[in-house]
Amino acid sequence: MKALYDIPAPAKLNLFLHITGRRSDGYHLLQSVFMLIDWCDTLHFELRRDGLVSREDLGPALPPDDLTLRAARALQAFAAVPPGVHIAVHKQIPVQAGMGGGSSDAASCLLALNRLWDIGLPLSKLEHIGLQLGADVPFFLRGHNAWVQGIGEEITPLTGESQLPAARFAVLKPQAGLETRPIFEADDLKRDTRTAIISGFAANPFGFGQNDLQPVAQRLCPEVAQALEWLAAQGLRGRMTGSGSAVFAQLLHETDLTPPAQVPTGWAMRTCSNLDVHPLVGWAPSDD
Repeated sequence: MKALYDIPAPAKLNLFLHITGRRSDGYHLLQSVFMLIDWCDTLHFELRRDGLVSREDLGPALPPDDLTLRAARALQAFAAVPPGVHIAVHKQIPVQAGMGGGSSDAASCLLALNRLWDIGLPLSKLEHIGLQLGADVPFFLRGHNAWVQGIGEEITPLTGESQLPAARFAVLKPQAGLETRPIFEADDLKRDTRTAIISGFAANPFGFGQNDLQPVAQRLCPEVAQALEWLAAQGLRGRMTGSGSAVFAQLLHETDLTPPAQVPTGWAMRTCSNLDVHPLVGWAPSDD
């Protein structure tokens, strides 16, 4: 067993997010496309022989019991392995942004420790563990851009003829963040968008549909509207990703945002490319 270093954990963008209904148990039915981008956290792993799981923050401070630690401890308990690990997290993906940073960290942690601890669990077992940590973790474990529906559990990879074309995006995160629960609990949330099909999306993948959470998010967090206005001032048509507060817009020309315009103090902005696959695809054995 050797130490593993520089393990990437990429963010995602929701190209659209439709709420198509609500189940009797309160869970919302949705449709979305999750797309991986090259805005990444980096995780460093070092084997510990004392069985302890520890973490240090190389960037912004994380909560004491973040998803990275929870993922490591869940895998350790599931597989009953004696070794521990020290994890150093270089956090770069903004939090409360709708970009899936915490879920991506958890997925990369499960994939890396499955190797570091020489466990060899198949992907289906890692997904079972990951789902207990967050609904988006299985998407990052599978590692392909995907059409997602149901309550988030129906994941169809967009590969082959359905693969997304290469593109660049401006991704802008205002200083304020957003929590997911108040948006989904809002009385004015649109919950009756017509069900879409993949072929309809494929005809215009970067302009299809809308984010049904965005109007409520703009009411709860005015900085979301300000971020969209900033993109519009650059001649870009933006929308929010996930439950926000980050927004994004496709860059159609090489000269878009070159040089980048100034963003307000405390905001984060990057130009990103989409990824065909997660950098760790194939790290867990298949169930075949």
